Amino acid sequence: MIFSQTYDIIRPEFRDLIHSNMGLARLSSGHRWTEGPVWFPAHNLLLFSDIPHARIYQWTEGGGASVYRQHSEYSNGNTRDPNGRLVTCHHGSRSVVRTEHDGTRQVIAESYMGKRLNSPNDVVVRSDGSIWFTDPTYGILSDLEGHQATPEQEGSFVYRASPDGQALSAVVTDFVQPNGLAFSVDENRLYIAESGSSHDPEVPSVLRAFDVDTDGNLSGGQEFATIDNGLPDGLRVDRHDNIWCSAADGVHVFSKAGDLLGKILVPETVANLTFGGTRGNMLFITASTSVYSIFVNSAAA
Repeated sequence: MIFSQTYDIIRPEFRDLIHSNMGLARLSSGHRWTEGPVWFPAHNLLLFSDIPHARIYQWTEGGGASVYRQHSEYSNGNTRDPNGRLVTCHHGSRSVVRTEHDGTRQVIAESYMGKRLNSPNDVVVRSDGSIWFTDPTYGILSDLEGHQATPEQEGSFVYRASPDGQALSAVVTDFVQPNGLAFSVDENRLYIAESGSSHDPEVPSVLRAFDVDTDGNLSGGQEFATIDNGLPDGLRVDRHDNIWCSAADGVHVFSKAGDLLGKILVPETVANLTFGGTRGNMLFITASTSVYSIFVNSAAA
């Protein structure tokens, strides 16, 4: 199905990032809550999670969607590391796991300071191989997206793990519920979504921006942009350093200065997104029960 009324153009620059004649296409439906899209160009393959169903699905052009991994431990966020390996956040096992090319899996992180993580949510890998992930409590609040449990950590933190998983540090500790995260093109800035308004309306629905030094240390953390409909979840940065972020009414696109340029309107609440396709100019969107795509005039960094 193609949806025609797709855009809310707020600033003229947004027209340079879209194809006004392109509509939104639904690729797959019938899911419970889709998340964690990641594109593997070597295989022309999209992977995405259905958290309540505890599955990872794969989608290919012409082949449609099929189950890639059953019993996925309520997987949420997925990403691809510089070596083309899958890195996944698991609510069920409360861990971050890397899948090697031979199919074996290595646990990157499952505890901090001797206590279990909450429920790792979203993940990104820097070019140096370090693995950065958020750890809100969504996967232990009930048995819907994981296993209900009492948090062992003192808060919901953002972590950085060494490539071998031997060193783990909490790099941000003042979020209510940190969620999606993405680096700028030069990796000198890290954007992190605050989604705490999901359970507390007093928490601002914002993206925060942190400066990253050469050693991977963070500073700053000021509010960068506000989501005016719903809350921010997953996000990506394009080759022009624009930030594409999920929201209740679709995908909100911000300039690197924090200006809202426009929206891609989606008929379901958006959870996450990623760039992919054979030329990198297709935006894949996981939204509630469905996965959508739309051609854009940009691509991943």
